[in-house]
Amino acid sequence: MCAKEAKPAKPGKGAKAAKGQDQGKASKKAKPKGPIPIPRLQERYRQEILPALGEKLGRKNRLSLPRLKKITINMGVGSALQDKKHLDEAVDALTLLSGQKPVVTLARKSIAGFKLREGNAIGCKVTLRGKRMYEFLDRLVSVAIPRVRDFRGLSPSAFDGHGNYSLGLTEQLVFPELNPDKYGRPQGMNITLVTSTDSDDEARMLLRDFGVPMRST
Repeated sequence: MCAKEAKPAKPGKGAKAAKGQDQGKASKKAKPKGPIPIPRLQERYRQEILPALGEKLGRKNRLSLPRLKKITINMGVGSALQDKKHLDEAVDALTLLSGQKPVVTLARKSIAGFKLREGNAIGCKVTLRGKRMYEFLDRLVSVAIPRVRDFRGLSPSAFDGHGNYSLGLTEQLVFPELNPDKYGRPQGMNITLVTSTDSDDEARMLLRDFGVPMRST
């Protein structure tokens, strides 16, 4: 007769309890201690920019004052039609810049002259809100834009008539967190700052208080 394989012994209650205690300790250690710090630009908006806007616009109700709602960043990667690695690099760079996973954008229509078919992956985009939005804007106005060569100020008229401002960067390496050895291919991006007001003048006032370096009109 063939010998049967011995079944492994089931762990006792004491072993299960010890394992549960170890898992509990590990989960407690994984939790971050203390609250997440508020970005300095968000704190500045609450403490300095809001009161200043209230005086300039003559309003006491803070809810009626303009605020920044979201920031969208879009990268168009036309060369991805020839080499899909270019799109992977753009997604990786945008993830590093924004702190969250971008969405891959697809072509809406076919264009024979560009060998473009509907549904082709041709770019990526991300929408930032809350703390990540303020952190990105802080790095944009204090670090990235000043590194642009021959920079003479942003256009004060690049609004859409509804309080939203758009700007373009021709080179992503103005952000120091991107390693030029890894992201050596030139890649630009379009950035849109969406505000809560429909007035371009109020939005311009808000963005200038945030430190967006616009040229004087």
